[in-house]
Amino acid sequence: MEREQASAEVRARVQDSFDRQGLMRHLGARLAHIGPGCVHIVLPRRLEVTQQHGYVHAGATSAIADSAGGYAAFTLFPEDSSVLTVEYKINLLAPAAGEQLEAVGTVLKSGRTLTVCRLEVFGVGGELVATGQQTLICLHGRPDR
Repeated sequence: MEREQASAEVRARVQDSFDRQGLMRHLGARLAHIGPGCVHIVLPRRLEVTQQHGYVHAGATSAIADSAGGYAAFTLFPEDSSVLTVEYKINLLAPAAGEQLEAVGTVLKSGRTLTVCRLEVFGVGGELVATGQQTLICLHGRPDR
């Protein structure tokens, strides 16, 4: 199934912002899809992101979920704005196993100031390993540069 892509301008704005995130670079995460109100981030399993049992650490799982939701919201924000997380809650449902994780952030409700997103992280075989919800704020007149 083909996923809808955001405009070239929005994709470039999101990619540029993502590339400036030191944590995502440090984790080895990458953007896999940028659509209107929906962003996917992939995190390859590496020793540096695992916990003592060999699963991907909850901190890394949560970080990619937070960024996926933040960028999903950002795809719907005006060009002269930026995004910050106000709060998020995540439930870890299963050990994060497999060669990579994929976080999916999906906008549930986009408002002028606050936006709410669903967060999902999938592991091996598409197993849902984490789910959550997030609130983000649109900082109008503060470009993300």
